[in-house]
Amino acid sequence: MTGEHSSKQYDHELEAIRSKVLLMGGMVETAFDEALEAFRVGDAARAERVILDDQAVNQLEVQLDDACSHLIVRRQPTANDLRTVMATIKVITDLERIGDEASKIARTAKSLHERGGVSFAHYDMVRTIAKGTCDLLHNALDAFARLDGKQALELIAADEVIDHEFRTILRNLITFMMEDPRTISSALDTLWVAKAIERIGDHAKNIAEYVIYVVEGRDIRHSKPVASEPAV
Repeated sequence: MTGEHSSKQYDHELEAIRSKVLLMGGMVETAFDEALEAFRVGDAARAERVILDDQAVNQLEVQLDDACSHLIVRRQPTANDLRTVMATIKVITDLERIGDEASKIARTAKSLHERGGVSFAHYDMVRTIAKGTCDLLHNALDAFARLDGKQALELIAADEVIDHEFRTILRNLITFMMEDPRTISSALDTLWVAKAIERIGDHAKNIAEYVIYVVEGRDIRHSKPVASEPAV
């Protein structure tokens, strides 16, 4: 009975951690959405809120890291249980970095507004990559919540589309700057935002990869993912 009790307690503690990780995921999703809106309309107050709210994300990262460390020490998980905890720690790190990238977008939006007289037409250039990355992040968190390895695997290709879109944006912005040097300042701001969005896509892809690691025991980082073999 002691072993069964210990196992149930471990499951309870792990589920509590996972719930807080998903809360953290919701926080960074909101921060990303708000930062993009601040960039779109030049809302300095909204941008400032995103920047300030990132402190709460950072604090939650520290709390969750500590909870995971204590769980490992107390319960000494093995095999799949240990994979789950280690993957969760990595997801926490990626979520914190997504929060950082959202703050970068917000800081750029705030700076543009404070300089005044800046055209926000360049938002149109990042609209597509922003939408694709928002969807990727949301779906990666959904795959993590449900530990859906199949959905996670499908998301890897979505990040490749985002990377291609970023390269297209880069080429277009370089062309603008070459043709009209007056656009250099705002074009560089737009490039900074596009790069932050692309990095958020990378972190979302990482989350999907950790789901695959938990579900299938395969580490597909730095390699082309191979579709799961059908069950015999």
